[in-house]
Amino acid sequence: VEKYRPQALSELVSHRDILSTVQRFISEDRLPHLLLYGPPGTGKTSTILACAKQLYREREFGSMVLELNASDDRGIDIVRGPILSFASTRTIFKKGFKLVILDEADAMTQDAQNALRRVIEKFTENTRFCLICNYLSKIIPALQSRCTRFRFGPLTPELMVPRLQHVIQEEGVDVTEDGMKALVTLSSGDMRRALNILQSTSMAFGKVTEENVYTCTGHPLKSDIANILDWMLNQDFSTAYRKITELKTLKGLALQDILTEIHLFVHRVDFPPSVRIQLLIKMADIEYRLAAGTSEKIQLSSLIAAFQVTRDLIVAEA
Repeated sequence: VEKYRPQALSELVSHRDILSTVQRFISEDRLPHLLLYGPPGTGKTSTILACAKQLYREREFGSMVLELNASDDRGIDIVRGPILSFASTRTIFKKGFKLVILDEADAMTQDAQNALRRVIEKFTENTRFCLICNYLSKIIPALQSRCTRFRFGPLTPELMVPRLQHVIQEEGVDVTEDGMKALVTLSSGDMRRALNILQSTSMAFGKVTEENVYTCTGHPLKSDIANILDWMLNQDFSTAYRKITELKTLKGLALQDILTEIHLFVHRVDFPPSVRIQLLIKMADIEYRLAAGTSEKIQLSSLIAAFQVTRDLIVAEA
């Protein structure tokens, strides 16, 4: 993941509109305070690090850029101490501004964020702040209004595939067509996750196929889900329960994952609307109970029961 982290703005594969805007800010020397937000693995940190590399040369990087991550302490004392003193001092020989990068800013306390408001405002002429977070709602409105916001959405498959292929070529990994599809599906727009799955699968199995990817991540295979659905709708209760339990033990599947996958299938299968509504409500309840940490066996029986009731309803309607 770090080996192939983009080093320059031109190397970033997605969010062209954001990149061109930032590029203009830099070229006109009018970089505002930035707030980059969006799900993990979408290039927020890479973007600002690439900007910093473009703005500063290697040797001045250390004195011009202060990068603090969630792992560093960023309580109110740090904001008033090191951050304040870094922002308030000017560089003697170089015109231009310093850059403070606060990664995962949504982990900062309310107090620290409030202390930051004043610091940002006071030292705007010689320091730019860049806040990075996953959830915009965790950043106080006062900070949001001081920054130019950019949302980094999940990457589309069209953007991820070429980059993945580049890495695959460089590393000489053996990847099949369906393996590539599985990578993109499972990572759901998170480039970092896609690369991690690729790496672990190629190390574990040597060849990256759909089945290997699903096995490596412990995700239920499409065929398994189809079987489970088939048993729940066509077998009697005890048979379905026995077969699904066997499959779960054999493949080490979690009910949570099975439920998520089945949910997608329920939307595809042609149920009468009234029946589907009942079923979805029941599945939502089961998912909620699973999250509360209840027994998987009982919830599995409940899931099968919901489908059996559904089957009887369909038969009755027919």
